[in-house]
Amino acid sequence: MTPYLSTLSVVCALGRGEAEVRARLFGEAPRGLSASQPFEGRPPLVVGAVEGPLPGLDDEPPAYRSRNDALLLAALEQLTGLEALVDRHGPHRVGVVLGTSTSGIGESERAYEQLRATGVLPAWWHFGQQELGTPARFLASRLSLTGPCAVVSTACTSSAKALVAGARWLRAGLVDAVIAGGADSLCQFTVAGFQALNSVSAARCNPMSRNRDGINIGEAAALFVLTRGEGPVRLAGWGETSDAFHLSAPEPTGRQAIAAMQLALARAQLSAADVEYVNLHGTATEQNDAMESTATAAVVGPDTPVSSTKPLTGHTLGAAGALEAAVCWLTLTGDGALPPHLWDGAVDPRLAPLRLVGANERATRPPRVAMSNSFAFGGNNVSLLFVRE
Repeated sequence: MTPYLSTLSVVCALGRGEAEVRARLFGEAPRGLSASQPFEGRPPLVVGAVEGPLPGLDDEPPAYRSRNDALLLAALEQLTGLEALVDRHGPHRVGVVLGTSTSGIGESERAYEQLRATGVLPAWWHFGQQELGTPARFLASRLSLTGPCAVVSTACTSSAKALVAGARWLRAGLVDAVIAGGADSLCQFTVAGFQALNSVSAARCNPMSRNRDGINIGEAAALFVLTRGEGPVRLAGWGETSDAFHLSAPEPTGRQAIAAMQLALARAQLSAADVEYVNLHGTATEQNDAMESTATAAVVGPDTPVSSTKPLTGHTLGAAGALEAAVCWLTLTGDGALPPHLWDGAVDPRLAPLRLVGANERATRPPRVAMSNSFAFGGNNVSLLFVRE
């Protein structure tokens, strides 16, 4: 048994909700990132920021008052039928599993700025805001759920692994439904960390180009309802491996990334020839793109349409796996439009050749099988395989 992804909700730089994100992802002029000023007093930076106000959290306990949880609430408000779902199965049979890497670190940054300035921490700050387990506890509390509740934090594979964890809970009979996905919010901590690695681009990121020079960090929340029942898309397979090579650099041959894709195909009982679209991790860093092009070409060959959607959303870190699963969900439930690969077209002869999706490109028929790959610090690799039912 593999689970159905019966419902999707999403909030990211492309917009809010299935309809808006679909329109801006597949529109005539895809909405790429541009420079903004996300942090007061800091230079402009290209980031994937969610625009506009988010739901208020004043009625929640202090530990739940963070931008991360506000993003989750904005996504949660899009999910329909949750009350009926809980009534049908009981609150103890509905689980929550999320991925994040920041939780409420942004709130702690602001609190400690005030501490340095005044010697006193602000009354609104609570240490629980930055605890990694807080986002799942927040959703479970909001919905009065008492089933399994967990957060996965494995850097950029976090929410992809959360979807896998939800699938395993269903297979093990621990739950009858799972709210699974992830959220990460923009904060100076992650920007400064990647800048220290010389991995942040001053312009819009340029995946697979010979001119690529780093990532654009983004924020997002994406949630799915996983069930054993029917749905438009099924999580048909997954593969998880580890390079055990380096703290931040991928193993250059892509051996374990290849193994993750092959495990996903084997679990789904599909062949590489069945894959009709691949959403690349595609960070636009020198080493990731080199490894990923090698691994992807080795598994699906040079003719399968592939794209990185990070120039549209930014790299949303712990939310990236769920957000790019959402891109696959939208692709499989669409009319044949494929997510575009925005770049400058400068081919890097050192990279294995891939068929990068062009602007406004459409398949001859709506794809039925899509793969999404995530590769994290520490050599953590996850490949997800989705099938349209």
